[in-house]
Parts: sequence; C-alpha cells; structure tokens
Amino acid sequence: MTNSIAKGKKGEREWANFLKEHGYKDARRGQQFKGGGDSPDVVGIPGIHQEVKRVEKLHLWESMEQSKRDAADGEIPIVVHRANRRPWIVIMDAEDFIAMRKKCEMLDIYKKNFVEQEKEQHIHMSQTTRYISG
Repeated sequence: MTNSIAKGKKGEREWANFLKEHGYKDARRGQQFKGGGDSPDVVGIPGIHQEVKRVEKLHLWESMEQSKRDAADGEIPIVVHRANRRPWIVIMDAEDFIAMRKKCEMLDIYKKNFVEQEKEQHIHMSQTTRYISG
C-alpha cells in the first residue's frame, strides 16, 4: 500500500471518528471498492456524499467534481478536508448550502409551532381539568 493510500484511509477513519464524537454513531469508512454512489469515503450522514481528503494541498475543484460524479441521485456532494495541524473543513456548493439552511429554518419553524401547540393544549387541558373538578 502506498503512503498516499494509507494516509487517505487514515484520514477517512479520522473523519468517521470525528463524526462519531459529534453524535453520528453510525459513521464509518465506505466501501470504496464498489465504486459509484455506493462508495462515499465515509458513510453515516444520510443524503450526504462525503469525499474525504487528508492532504496538505487540496485540489479543490477536482475533489468537488469527484464528489459530484460519485454522489448518488439526491445526495449532496461535499468535500471534507484536513491538512496537518489544521481543523476539518467542509466544502460544498453554495446552492446546496442554501437549500440545507432553508430546510433547517423550516424545521426550526415547525418545532417552534409544535411547541406552541403543545403549550396551548396543556393550558386547555389544565383549564378543562379545573372546570370539571371545580
């Protein structure tokens, strides 16, 4: 095994462990031997194709094109990069970033509305209980 392949595998394990530390317990190296959309470098975040690069000098556009090419339909392609003594960074298309952010905002609105409805139902139940027992 060449040094660059070993470093790549090590980087994929590092990234998978980073994800596990942040709550993605199913993160692990992918099955690169299959090729195509079934072979992201790391799996464990549904809907995201992860191309991991553990190199000092990243060839950004080539790496992003590889992630796009290998991503399955409906997956968001990202490049995850770390150089020595640097933190991990994630690179993605701006359009995908905006779409993800809008989904998060919609989820926040849904959660807020759900909590408000729960509070209203609790208040209504409390008032009903007082009326019945009163």
